[in-house]
Amino acid sequence: MKPLPLPVRVGLVGTGFAAKLRAETLQGDDRATLVAVAGHTAMKTEQFAQTYQAEAIGSWQQLVERNDIDLVMISLVNSAHGDIVARSLQAGKHVVVEYPLCLDAIAAKELISLASQRQLLLHVEHIELLGGLHNALKASLPEAGEVTYARYATITPQRPVPLKWTYNLNLFGFPFVGALSRLHRFTDLFGSVATVSAQARFWEASEPDYYTACLCTAQLRFTSGAIADLIYGKGDQFSKGERKFEVHGEKGTLIFDGDRGELVRLDEVTPLSVGTRRGLFARDTTMVLDYLTAGKPLYVEPTASAYTLKVADAVRRAAQTQETISLEN
Repeated sequence: MKPLPLPVRVGLVGTGFAAKLRAETLQGDDRATLVAVAGHTAMKTEQFAQTYQAEAIGSWQQLVERNDIDLVMISLVNSAHGDIVARSLQAGKHVVVEYPLCLDAIAAKELISLASQRQLLLHVEHIELLGGLHNALKASLPEAGEVTYARYATITPQRPVPLKWTYNLNLFGFPFVGALSRLHRFTDLFGSVATVSAQARFWEASEPDYYTACLCTAQLRFTSGAIADLIYGKGDQFSKGERKFEVHGEKGTLIFDGDRGELVRLDEVTPLSVGTRRGLFARDTTMVLDYLTAGKPLYVEPTASAYTLKVADAVRRAAQTQETISLEN
C-alpha cells in the first residue's frame, strides 16, 4: 500500500471515552486532521465536534460516504461494528475499529477478505497487547518454562448497574465476545486452541435483553497441551473486584495481581516490573498513522483478532449446549 498524502483525513464514529482519546491524539499529530464526527445523539455529537474542531454529521452512513475522509475510526457499540466496517471498506476508506471486529466470526473473515481485496487497512484495536501487564508477562514467560496451566480472572462489581449497552446481550454480545481481550491475551501467548467448555449465568434486569450481572467461565485446552481457565464477571452480584493472571510452568509460576507481578520458584519470589496502562489508545492511534504514512508495521493482524473471535463464539456455543466444542476441525 502506498503511503497516504498528509494530512490523513479522519472521520470518527462515536463520542465516548475511546473516541475522546482518539480525537486528542489526532489533534496533537500534524500528520492527521479530524474532519467529521458522527455519534449516537445530536447534542453529544455537536459538543464533541466543537471541542475537537470537527464537523458534526447526522449519521455514520453519511460520514463514510464523504470524499474528504481517508480513514474511518469506529468507537461505537459492538453490535454496530460490522455494518460500519463493511460500508466504510465499500466506500474505499481505511478502517480502525475497537474490538470485536463484529459479533459474528464468519462475518469477520468476510470483512478481512474485503479489506484485502480493496487493498485497504483494517486494523482491529487490541491495546491489551501494548499494556505493561501483557508485555511483562510475555517477556517473563520463558522463566516459567513449559506452561501447564493458566488462569485469568476479571471481576468488576457495580452498584447500581446502569441501563447501558455494556449490560445488553444484543449490543455488547456474549461476554467473551464483547470483552474479546480476555481471550486474546491467551491466544497471543499460547497459540491455537483445541477444545473449549464453558458456563454462563445472567441476572436479568427489568428491561428486556439487559442484565444486572453476568458470570462467565471458560476452560481452554491448547494444542500445546496447556490448560487455561478464564473467569469474567461484572455487576451487582459481586462485592469485591479481581484482576489476576497466573501462569504455572515446569520451572516456576508467574503471578500478576492488579499492577503487581512476581515470579515464584518454591520459596523464592522475584518481583517483576509492570509498566503502565496509560496512553495505550494514543499509542495505537500513532501506530496507525505510522503505518498509513510510512508503512511501519502494526502490532496485531486482523486475522489474529478474527481467530480469537472464533474461539469466543465456540465458548458461547459451549455455554449454551453444555458440551465441549472442538476447534481442531
